[in-house]
Formats: sequence, C-alpha cells, structure tokens
Amino acid sequence: MTFLPRRRKNGDDRDFSRNPGVSTNMRAAVVAISAEQAEASQRENAAIARGLRNQDPEVLDRLIELYQHRLMRYLLFLTGRREVAEDLFQETWMRVLLRGAQYNGKARFDTWLFTIARNLVIDLSRKRTMTSLDEMCDTTEEGRSFEIATDGPSPLELFQVREDQAEVAQVLLKLEPNYREVLVLRFHEELSLEEIAGVTRAPLSTVKSRLYRGLAALKPEIERLRGLRVAEATG
Repeated sequence: MTFLPRRRKNGDDRDFSRNPGVSTNMRAAVVAISAEQAEASQRENAAIARGLRNQDPEVLDRLIELYQHRLMRYLLFLTGRREVAEDLFQETWMRVLLRGAQYNGKARFDTWLFTIARNLVIDLSRKRTMTSLDEMCDTTEEGRSFEIATDGPSPLELFQVREDQAEVAQVLLKLEPNYREVLVLRFHEELSLEEIAGVTRAPLSTVKSRLYRGLAALKPEIERLRGLRVAEATG
C-alpha cells in the first residue's frame, strides 16, 4: 500500500524545507540568538569587572563557587601534585582579589583566571630551579613530522567518551606538560584555540601543534593502560 502525503486543508502542499525564504529566516534567527548570547556574556563580564574593581566580596564568592572545581582540575593537571595544586589554588584567588582591577571584562573571566594560575605555576617552577612550562617540551616540536593512526577510534574520540575520563585523567599526567595543558584547556575547559593561545602566550600554530601531538600521544598510552588492566583481570 502506498501512502500519499497528506495535503493541507487550504490546499497548500508546499515543501517549506526547500523554501529559501524559510532557510534565510532560520539563519537570521540563529544569528540573532548568537548575538544575544554574546551580548549577555559581555554584560556578565562587565559586571564581574566592576565587582572585582570594587573588591565586592559577594562577586568573589560567586566566582569561587562557579570556577573552583575547574581551577583545581587545571592546577592538578599542570602540577601533578595535589598539595602543590591546593597551595596555588589559594594563591590564585588571592591574586584575583588583589589584582581584580586588571580584569577589564573584554575577555572571558575563565581565560584570565587560568592565565593567573599558569603564571603562578611558572613562578613556582623557577623558584625550584625547574624549567618553565614552555621549556619542558622540545622547542623543535613544530618542525617534526607526526602521524595519527587512522585505524580504530581516533584519540579525540577516545578523549571525548565519558566512561574513559578516569583513564584519560591518569594518562594525561604522563604526557609532556605542554601537551597536557593544551588538552585540558581544550577538552575539559572548552576554550577555543585562540583563547588557549592567549592563556599560554603561544602562537596559534604552536597551540595547534601541541594539541595534535598530545592527541597522538594519548591513544597509545590509553591502549597500553587498558592492556594492563585486561592482563590483570585475566591473569
């Protein structure tokens, strides 16, 4: 039996999906929504800037409540040590309080917050006669060729699967600091590549290179970890 499409009562059986006017209206609506969201974000950033400039304790309390878990996670991945991360966590919020007037609201607050935290990590590393984050990785990384295996799930797919997050967190700490930082900022904190470049003060091309190399290094480490677990379970 063949079913014919039901005609409208007024006889109008036009396919609106093929109507260019409808598509134009949809695109205009999406643009309008995006503009409203951007405007709301700008208003929020401006309100944060005013609160920090006035050292409003309620604004600081709200920011700590909103960003404390993300900041601690970032510091943990950056340092690899909870006690160090906790000290830097407190120091970061002290800097936010004391230097709040430096935030002008033109950028997202979280990018400014992560920049402060990163600078504190670098300062601590220098005090301990360690190299900075930028020097922990081979400076010729952009000049080396690299390949990502195409068979099986990509490292990005492995990274994004929620049930793999515990494994990824364990493996991330084994990667070079520069790769680890970019992966955390991109996939955990959902910063754009341009925003990551701002936080790390690295060229956009360098950020892209570190991202791809980090993803390439992630997959074999996860597979190795899973192989060990399977061996333990069957042994």
